[in-house]
Amino acid sequence: MWKKWQLFHATDFQSLMYPCFIFSSILGIFPYKINGSTFETSKLRYILTIFILSVLSIYVLVVLYEINIAGTIYVGNVPKALERSCLYICANFMMVIAYILSGSRMHLLQTIMNVSSKLPFNSYEKLSKLIHAKDILGFFLRVIIEVIYYSKFDFSWYNMPLPYIHLMAFQMDMLYMNCVCILKACFKRIDDDLVNLRELVMNDEPHLMRRIHHENKNPFVLIELKALKKQHLAISDTVQMLNMNFSLHILTTVIMTFSQLTFHLYYYITYWEISMFENSTFDLFYYIFTMVHTIIHCIKITMVVWACETGKDWAMKIGITVHDLLNNISDKHITEELQLFSVQILHRGNVFFAKGFNVDVALLIAVNEQLFIF
Repeated sequence: MWKKWQLFHATDFQSLMYPCFIFSSILGIFPYKINGSTFETSKLRYILTIFILSVLSIYVLVVLYEINIAGTIYVGNVPKALERSCLYICANFMMVIAYILSGSRMHLLQTIMNVSSKLPFNSYEKLSKLIHAKDILGFFLRVIIEVIYYSKFDFSWYNMPLPYIHLMAFQMDMLYMNCVCILKACFKRIDDDLVNLRELVMNDEPHLMRRIHHENKNPFVLIELKALKKQHLAISDTVQMLNMNFSLHILTTVIMTFSQLTFHLYYYITYWEISMFENSTFDLFYYIFTMVHTIIHCIKITMVVWACETGKDWAMKIGITVHDLLNNISDKHITEELQLFSVQILHRGNVFFAKGFNVDVALLIAVNEQLFIF
């Protein structure tokens, strides 16, 4: 059961994620329903997921056999065959992983809903401007591009699953990015509360009244610190849960993105050189759509990295604020609580990672370096 929602005016987790959940349900990668404030499995949606996975897996196996073994499908050249094989294998692997981890992912979404329930309405509204715009515009733009490209230039029976593959991968990436953005907002809320506590402690009062006032407000500060430390621990656990659920997916996304960028760049440069050598017309209109695909891959991976990098920055900023509080607090009990908080932050790095690498700016630099070398 869905709560009422307004575009760009989210008030809670459900209204914030509504477009993403709807598009994911259409594609068969969201086999859940929401009953009140609880995620539950949906039998009909699970059947749809299994059906799509079965059809896609059979289709991929047949196409791979026809391209690489039987040779009855000729895609043009060896690089094109390698590109399609890599894309089909990665997409099928991504779909299988999404199905296997569907139960764990439902628990993750429930946990994010719970930890984000403390966010104020204005935080949800700010997030909705980004998340709703990105999810809705991105999805329909992707649909339009896929329809135009494969209907005008590259339509054949073995290319039929490609639009679904691109949409499915895009939607899973957007789901991951949305979760990261929500957790980032939770870290920011903790840091804002710590800053408010610092201002409460450091406010200027008359010297004679300061001791009495501190004796009254220190228990309040201590209670608030313990509550914030508990919230930070819950959010940190959720970050680890997110990493465990999406690490294989992000790894597959990076492989798909890098391979698509590499092959598209190769096609563009090769055919441009051939047209120059043979003094023939370069079909710019055709390669505009290839370039659009490439640009979409670049924008998507950049947005995911941006969300992870800024989320990590806000998590690190909490540690800086805690140390700032330590330098301005003389109360023994509060100091001990801040030291425990600092140790907790140190032990919980809150880095968004995949299998073998962190999702940060270094990843973009590495991809760009490899493309430049190519």
